[in-house]
Amino acid sequence: MEQNISYLLKLKEYDPEFYELFQRFSENEVLETGKAALDQRTRYMAVLAALLGCQGKEAFREILPEALDCGVTPVEVKEIVYQAVAYLGIGRVYPFLGLTNDVLLERNTELPLPGQGTTTPENRVEMGEAKQVELFGESYKGFAESGPEESRHINRWLAGNCFGDYYTRNGLDNRQREMITFCFIAAQGGCEPQLFGHAAGNMRVGNDKQFLIRVISQCMPYIGYPRTLNAMRVINEAAQKQ
Repeated sequence: MEQNISYLLKLKEYDPEFYELFQRFSENEVLETGKAALDQRTRYMAVLAALLGCQGKEAFREILPEALDCGVTPVEVKEIVYQAVAYLGIGRVYPFLGLTNDVLLERNTELPLPGQGTTTPENRVEMGEAKQVELFGESYKGFAESGPEESRHINRWLAGNCFGDYYTRNGLDNRQREMITFCFIAAQGGCEPQLFGHAAGNMRVGNDKQFLIRVISQCMPYIGYPRTLNAMRVINEAAQKQ
């Protein structure tokens, strides 16, 4: 069934041929191919994360209301944007914080939202390392103090900031957090070693090979074929290692 998606409708008057071909593919064929299908909430969460990764600010602004209408909660949206900072940096995520607030305020959402943090400045490294062990295995015990002395602080930051500050928060579960991380990394491209690690992490928490194929399939219209094909190669390699 043909759908009229708001951000595409803006193209219909002056680019009718492009509108028809892209709308038919991205909003019909991609959604209706059984082996690529996801439930709507999961699909929108993956697409929002991919748009952060590829810096699709305008598309993010247009698609966010649709995601909220389909049941993605304001807390979930905020957690997606917050976690993106660990993988994309504040320089790339900062505009999305403003865009998200604009959309939520337009929808009469009371801001700030309830806090979701679960750690303290004193235990964030310990709790972050525990989360790493939970997601990636016993080899991550002692990770915060591992590595060459001159760069050991980066591993401590990874444990305390990336995992202690973000992954331990409420609002998203382990499977959702690993999925959006996979989307961040796949969409920005050029980070295949990290993508491999998080493909394996996804599989450890229950997001199996077929699920990841469905996720990257739904993100493909937003990130293009090269990054999609790179992600597919990484998914297959990670599955072979399991």
